[in-house]
Amino acid sequence: MSPETMAQSTPQIKISSKKRWLSLDNRFVPPLFITLILLVGHLSFGILESYQKTLLAIMTAVVAELILGRVFTHQWPHLASAYITGISVGILLRSPAFWPYVLCSLIAITSKYVLRLNGRHLWNPSNFGICAMLFLASDAVATLSIQWGNNLWAMLVIWLLGSVIIWRLRRFHICAVYVGSFLLLSVLRAWITGDPWLSEVSPITGPEYQLFIFFMITDPKTTVKSKMGQSIVAFCVAVVEMLFRLDQSIYAPLYALFWVGPCATLIEMWIVSRRSANGTPTKLTTNTVRP
Repeated sequence: MSPETMAQSTPQIKISSKKRWLSLDNRFVPPLFITLILLVGHLSFGILESYQKTLLAIMTAVVAELILGRVFTHQWPHLASAYITGISVGILLRSPAFWPYVLCSLIAITSKYVLRLNGRHLWNPSNFGICAMLFLASDAVATLSIQWGNNLWAMLVIWLLGSVIIWRLRRFHICAVYVGSFLLLSVLRAWITGDPWLSEVSPITGPEYQLFIFFMITDPKTTVKSKMGQSIVAFCVAVVEMLFRLDQSIYAPLYALFWVGPCATLIEMWIVSRRSANGTPTKLTTNTVRP
């Protein structure tokens, strides 16, 4: 390549790099967005146990990701996923002690590398870590519930930004199906329990659910590949959540995803293996999103 050609292409390379950085597709956007949720929630309602506990959860997740990624893949992993896991643990976990934040982040990141099948991890890391802590140390931990309230303007800001980002990442249909299913099923729950409809639908207006909707059920590494399959799974999560809610479980969405997500992935793997065994071409519509 001549010097003139190189000189002409250099500005284009710089512009292209700048566009990639500003693009909503890059892997730094979700961490920035979840940090915005944390700041809005904490400044509005003081939702964090402490900054120290949240930072401890983040640092534990990052260090565990670096070590396990290097050991298992012999490469240095991108840390966006670990940051999201750590900050999710810091926001959603409730405990007066510090050790649950360390243990939960360790369990969450370790599950990515240990609980795998055919190269895929089966559980959303933060979902698995928090559910494991609720099972193993229920006397020492709880999760964020109604502490955030449902301030209208804070909710609108988060939903607007989250919708734009998820739409850009081509995963908005997952959120839309889940929210639509939740709203419809809330009518059924109100009819079954005799409670006012507003009391049944109000949980979805809180920031806890916004984390669940935008980050857990849309996790590209632990959702099925086809768009139709993703929509069916989102609906199933809403149905199972309703059953947990009817059983008076305050951790209903977390438990629902814990059971439905891996089952959906295993079913998809079984379908793919059957098609391969029968010589049928496997064609899954994949929405590729960087972790």
